[in-house]
Amino acid sequence: MSLIPFAGAVQKFNRQRDTQYKIERSLRFNSADTAFLNRTPASAGNRKTWTWSGWIKRSSAKYGLLFAAGNTNDLWNSSATTLIGWVANTDSISIYNNGTYFRTTTQVFRDFSAWGHLVVAIDTTQPTPHEANRVKMYWNGVQITAFATSNNPTLNLDTLVNAAHNHVIGGQQTNVANSYYNGYLAEINFIDGQVPTTTTRTVNGVTQTVLTQLGEFDTSTGVWVPKAWNGTYGTNGFYLNFSDNSNTTAATLGKDYSGNGNNWTPNLFSVNAGAGNDSLVDVPTPFGTDTGAGGTVRGNYATWNALDKGDGTLSNGNLDWVKSGSWSPIRATFGVSSGKWYWETTLTSGVNLITGIGISSTSLVAGTYPGQSGNSGRGYFSGDGSKFNNGGSSYGASFTTNDVIGVALDMDAGTLTYYKNGVSQGQAFSGLTGSTWFPMIAVENSTAVANFGQRPFAYTAPSGFKALCTQNLPNPTIVDGGEYFNAVLYTGNGTSQIIDTGLQPDFIWIKRLNGAAAHTLTDSVRGASKQLFSNLTNAEQTDADSGVTAINSTSMTLGDNNLATGSVNGSGSTYVAWNWKANGAGSSNTAGSITSTVSVNTTSKFSIVTYTGTGYAATVGHGLGVAPSMVIVKKRGGTADSWFVWHSGIANTEYLVLNTTAAKATNAGAWNSTSPTSTVFSIGNANNTNENTIALVAYCFAPVAGYSAFGSYTGNGSADGPFVFTGFRPRWVLIKSSSSTDGGSGDWLIYDTARGTYNAIDFRLYANLSQAQSGSFSQYALDILSNGFKPRDGSANFGFNTSGVTYIYAAFAENPFKYSLAR
Repeated sequence: MSLIPFAGAVQKFNRQRDTQYKIERSLRFNSADTAFLNRTPASAGNRKTWTWSGWIKRSSAKYGLLFAAGNTNDLWNSSATTLIGWVANTDSISIYNNGTYFRTTTQVFRDFSAWGHLVVAIDTTQPTPHEANRVKMYWNGVQITAFATSNNPTLNLDTLVNAAHNHVIGGQQTNVANSYYNGYLAEINFIDGQVPTTTTRTVNGVTQTVLTQLGEFDTSTGVWVPKAWNGTYGTNGFYLNFSDNSNTTAATLGKDYSGNGNNWTPNLFSVNAGAGNDSLVDVPTPFGTDTGAGGTVRGNYATWNALDKGDGTLSNGNLDWVKSGSWSPIRATFGVSSGKWYWETTLTSGVNLITGIGISSTSLVAGTYPGQSGNSGRGYFSGDGSKFNNGGSSYGASFTTNDVIGVALDMDAGTLTYYKNGVSQGQAFSGLTGSTWFPMIAVENSTAVANFGQRPFAYTAPSGFKALCTQNLPNPTIVDGGEYFNAVLYTGNGTSQIIDTGLQPDFIWIKRLNGAAAHTLTDSVRGASKQLFSNLTNAEQTDADSGVTAINSTSMTLGDNNLATGSVNGSGSTYVAWNWKANGAGSSNTAGSITSTVSVNTTSKFSIVTYTGTGYAATVGHGLGVAPSMVIVKKRGGTADSWFVWHSGIANTEYLVLNTTAAKATNAGAWNSTSPTSTVFSIGNANNTNENTIALVAYCFAPVAGYSAFGSYTGNGSADGPFVFTGFRPRWVLIKSSSSTDGGSGDWLIYDTARGTYNAIDFRLYANLSQAQSGSFSQYALDILSNGFKPRDGSANFGFNTSGVTYIYAAFAENPFKYSLAR
């Protein structure tokens, strides 16, 4: 293994690719079809050393085999087998061989909205003391190191793989319950006799072992992307790309493109036109131009969202939604706020009055239909052709079984039009701009089959309308969130040191992890030597020798840690530093009635604002150019006082307190009962935001599509918590109950992916508390997803998912959904 160190907090590595590597097609596996591919090698290959690599888009949380080999058709139950897949009652990936689990990941894989890349490398020839290297797993190019079960093979063990007996992809040859994979597979490489090479890199202060083959980290986005295997394949090696869908034979759909001729036999797949077609253009590499016909442009496609649904059943790659009994809703994995979009839905059984096809802009509410009174949806209903928007009215023709309902959502004009079997029913709704909308459907005793463009449409989309595919999403302003915000881990040395932050850290928020200490906040406008503490009411503290002593272009300098309050560099102590980039020391801003000093990053919509209070109603310029969605204000001098927070999830007469657990309260003097504008935020006569002659600081944030999001959700008290769409894969999430103290908790919860490197994240810190980061709390689990996040505990009083409680959140991105992978 070659070792190449990378000192930067968010350094990316790879050669600049001359051309984009393209994956043409994927193959859909549906467990109900018991579909699989199989092959029996004519002769044995290397049973000690081999590599399996595949791109995966999961459809359900259940058992399922990706790859299996054994000397019997019953690959699930026999001890004489080698298996890779979800083979236990968890969402973890396991590697199993002949009665022994070699590895079962602690990491769980519950993101069904995006692709991810799995590599399993087996080399039982590795000598002691390197026996741990006999089994390695990589997800999105990074080696997995946390395992719930870990057993090393004996030296020179022969696995069942590469013997001259049955091998299967996606299931097995006998119908054993729970063995068949649900989801999509693409770009499968099997390498007989070799394991891929690796190197190391440092990201956010953590050293990782990463692959140098089978993929690479894109130089623009930092995201792992496919690349061709350039080595030899060995005797039984193969490469399946599923590009020939002219038939379902071993010479077409199962063709080996390695040059070895090791073709695989497809079983129970279909390539016939229509909803049953299992050869799709849903792939991990976006490319091409959308013609409106469907089934052309490549990329990650929308499906119905398995994390954002009622109590129905999904199948066929999450394109079929089935509900027996009373009606139930589901939304798609994509939300859009601009552009022109088209998709089709066909009711293949059980059409009735309660079958509603439409869109939704707010969080899904179980037991609702699009446009129901009291929800924000829009719907078109089958029984009488009515349309619904907080109540029903006459619209178009009724529809029934096998009618194709096209939905044309024009977010540029803010209109929604439905089509029945290619015939426009006329504009149904207008005024839809200013929100993010999701495809939604509610069915009762029905089956609804969606096509978001991953196969040809029944009717060509209206001119200018596109399929719901990542290739068609707008190019985001920020493709790598790490250029504007990151989280860095480091260990203190008690004297002084420079911490590489990978960006100019104009606003630095530090918290000790392995012991109690105040949160220390400093910024480039107030000056590196001046500290505030999010969990305290203290006035600003100045210390030129301790704490953060300098803010540099890509780093911060720490002093000797002899702060009167807080801790940032204690010898042997561990820390996280959250860093936002603004624009240095700032400049004068006269947009408000009070002249402020503002350091603003107009790309990421973040500003640091300092001003002097007047004691009466006033306005303060923030420099963002758009209205902020969150403003955090703290007095720097005078008597000790609390932090006040305004968030778009509360009224402009209300405030939250960063250093306490209190629910939102009313104080017209906080923000002068006035919402922020594109130039200023307002303050009244409250001392916390405007005490006369006292210096104050405000941190202002506005949302940027694909980079930051500020919103609210309602807890459901379930381990299957509400899905919160952000439009990106979060790097940092702040959550606070606003409608109550959440049964006595009410803390400001902070999660980040530097400390929680895999799902489920269960390490939390509290902005209002000094306590150390505790160990793993399964009841605090949060899943970070390619397009948002999801609470995974419903226990009361844990602060993020109590039933009926409203929570506000702020989130910053690793990558926009256009590029992000499943975690």
